[in-house]
Order: sequence, then structure tokens, then C-alpha cells
Amino acid sequence: MIENVIIGQYVARDSILHRLDPRTKLMAIAIFMLLVFFLHSYISYVLVTCLVLGCLACSKIPPSFFIKGLLPILFILSFTFVYHLFLTKGENLIFQFGYLQIYMEGIVEGCRVLLKIVLLVLMTSLLTLTTKPLDIAYGLETIMRPLKKLHVPVEQFALMLSIALRFIPTIIQELDRIIDAQRSRGVQFDHQSKVKRITNYIPVIIPLLLTSIQRAENLSLAIDARAYRDGRDRTRFKLLKFKSLDYWTLSILLLVLLGLLFLRGGGEVL
Repeated sequence: MIENVIIGQYVARDSILHRLDPRTKLMAIAIFMLLVFFLHSYISYVLVTCLVLGCLACSKIPPSFFIKGLLPILFILSFTFVYHLFLTKGENLIFQFGYLQIYMEGIVEGCRVLLKIVLLVLMTSLLTLTTKPLDIAYGLETIMRPLKKLHVPVEQFALMLSIALRFIPTIIQELDRIIDAQRSRGVQFDHQSKVKRITNYIPVIIPLLLTSIQRAENLSLAIDARAYRDGRDRTRFKLLKFKSLDYWTLSILLLVLLGLLFLRGGGEVL
């Protein structure tokens, strides 16, 4: 199961995306979310899809890795497509069976929403795949530093984020270990009965919760033993500094965003 979870994992490569400043990646993700929000025409979908594919190629991470990472959300993708397929009305009726009606507009809308979710998942996954959890936390802390004047606990939030990203793969590995242990005792997780299949996962959930609580307690004790609080006023060995590559990346994304706004404002619907 761990190979199908890409969120929280870092893959070391010598690529352009790996060399970007973590603050650049965080701001790029925010800009990309706006890009997806303003997708309207077919041209805009093709443009943003090519942008995502280009980022995947620049990361030097095998495409099969991302395909496996999309498998856990396959149910969400299927449900979203079916929801828009049957509930979106239009003028071009394709199929009708009783109260069930499928319009061409429903197929198009389902494909659009499906593509948006896939693009968002791929880009947000690239953030963790190309950036170490501590760098993400440090970058987020730096961006949110002005909020400290409003008494927002920026350091605590950054620490919680880095711990959460770090322990996602660990919890998945622990889940795989518990499932293997239960299978060795004769538990069948692929039982034909859905009720039986759900009840078989009870011996997995309970020990997983116990081990997760134990890990959290041990981590808390380790943090207290080292007198680590929230990173306030601590010096750092590696200081973040924007380079020309970071400015070019943000400039390109902003230009793409302005282009989409121009297409949308101009009434482009192709």
C-alpha cells in the first residue's frame, strides 16, 4: 500500500523542481489552484494540462509513480464523474432509461471536473515529492511570518505540518505490517461478503490507533527531552534565498493566470 501513497513521500532527484525554493513551490501551488478555478474553455484546459505534464517531466520522477498514486482516489473520481453524468441536464440527450437521463453536457462536465481533480492531485503531490517535509515547514513558516504580528502561532503550525507530512508514510507502513500479520493468522480481507470484509478490518484499526498514539507520545517526550518548543528565534544552517529560477517560475505562472483571465473575460468558450 505504501507504494500507492505519494503524499508525504520525498523522492531525491537532480531536477529543476527539486532546486526550487520551497516558498516558490508553495506560492506556485496557490497560483495553480487559481488557475484550476478559472479553467473554462477547452483551450485553457489544454494549456494547464500541458503545464502539468511539463512539470511532471521536469521532476524526473517515473510516470508510473503518479499513476499508482492516483489509485487511492479512484473511487472519488468515479463517484464525481457519475454524479455529474446523471445530474447535469442539457439539450443533447444521448441515453434514457426511465428516470435516468444522460446528456452530452453531463459527459463534458464530468470530464472537466475529473480533470481538475487529477491536475490538483498531481501538482500537490509534486510539492511533497520534490521537497523535504522540513523545507516545506520552513518555507510555510517564512511566508506566514507577517501573521505573527496578529499573534498567530506560525511556528507551531509549521511544526505540526512537518510532523504530519513525515508520519504519513510511517503510518501506511505500519498499516501494511498489521495487515500482513493478520493475514498470517488466517484473516481474509478479500472476503466476498462486504459485511465480513468490514469486520475483518476491526483488528487492524485498533492496533493502528494504539501504535499511532504511542508514536505520538514518544515523539512528544523526545521533543520535551531536547527542550525543543516551536522554533522561535532559532538559528538555521540553511537559509532560504530566492534565485533567478524562482523568479522565472513565478513569472511564468502569473502570465498563464493572466492569460486564462483574458480568455475568460473575453467570453472564450471553445
